[in-house]
Amino acid sequence: MTGDKRKFKNFKRKEQIFVTYGDNNKGKILGTCDAGGGNTLEIKDVLFGEGLKHNLLSISQLCDKGLKVILESDYCTIHQKDSKEVALKGMRHNNIYLIDLDNASSSDITCLVVKEENPWLWYKRAVHIHMQQLNKLISKELVIGLSKIKFEKDKLCAACKKGKQVNSSFHSKNVISTSKPLELLHMDLFGPSRTKSFGGNYYALVIVDDYSRYTWTFFFTLKSEAFKAFKKFAKVIQNEKKLKIKVLRSDHGGEFQNELFENFCEENRIMHNFSAPRTPQQNGVVEMKNRSLEELARTMLNEYEVPKYFWADAVSMACYVLNRMLIRPILKITPYELFKGRKPNVAHLKILDANVLS
Repeated sequence: MTGDKRKFKNFKRKEQIFVTYGDNNKGKILGTCDAGGGNTLEIKDVLFGEGLKHNLLSISQLCDKGLKVILESDYCTIHQKDSKEVALKGMRHNNIYLIDLDNASSSDITCLVVKEENPWLWYKRAVHIHMQQLNKLISKELVIGLSKIKFEKDKLCAACKKGKQVNSSFHSKNVISTSKPLELLHMDLFGPSRTKSFGGNYYALVIVDDYSRYTWTFFFTLKSEAFKAFKKFAKVIQNEKKLKIKVLRSDHGGEFQNELFENFCEENRIMHNFSAPRTPQQNGVVEMKNRSLEELARTMLNEYEVPKYFWADAVSMACYVLNRMLIRPILKITPYELFKGRKPNVAHLKILDANVLS
């Protein structure tokens, strides 16, 4: 297939038909043509796809036309079956074999793009976080299982446009205030949601570790359940890391500024800091995390037309992915690796599916 009119020879217009790509998007086919010839292999019945940005060469169709394709670790060759003569040779670049039908003789390095992975599909699997972030994860090898492809945002994502809102941000610090996990935890609660979640919840408690930026989310029906959720979390996480929580930071919400929290902090020698009234930017670490989680959750629900009562599942999914695919400022490592001590594996990520959730 090609979208380049310069490759046309013997163009024949077809009645309008469509093909389905690997990410389930459909492309319009306007006709067929021949490509190559002269000093290189001529390929017949090439489909012309409207708006197609890459030339695609099918190995199975080459074999159907009497050719033999051999794939090696760093190059590939296309042979005439009868004479066994090398018709084309391509070099491997990452996970792509490249063949140039315009300039190549049978012995030249060649180029025609064959994509094994679709960047937009991975973009959806990564809950619509910025493509520049995905490029950084690949270039710095910060995760395992993410295909080595280049992400270029060549079109506007309608779901992102609808789900994300941008406002001027406050200046961030250029220093790290803590030296290890659990020295400082940022807390905030958002809700009530206008829609009860599938599990019957209206509120979400978000906790962010200052050093690693690793994040946890907890969901409940009433604000008063926040302390119970935090107390259980504190015991589990301190036992897991064999470290003590030293400082908590939250706003003056009644779910945090109460006798239960005060007694717990006093018994465990935890300092509880509060942001100034009507100054949420003082608790900016968790406030911005809340916004990211809510935006990504809305974006996924909008794109896949998932019922709104799955909002808690979407927030949990967004939190899970962000822990593994964000990069901690200054330290340039993912929150997962900073907190767990090993690189995250993201090969298992899937897009949000209402059928699975239900």
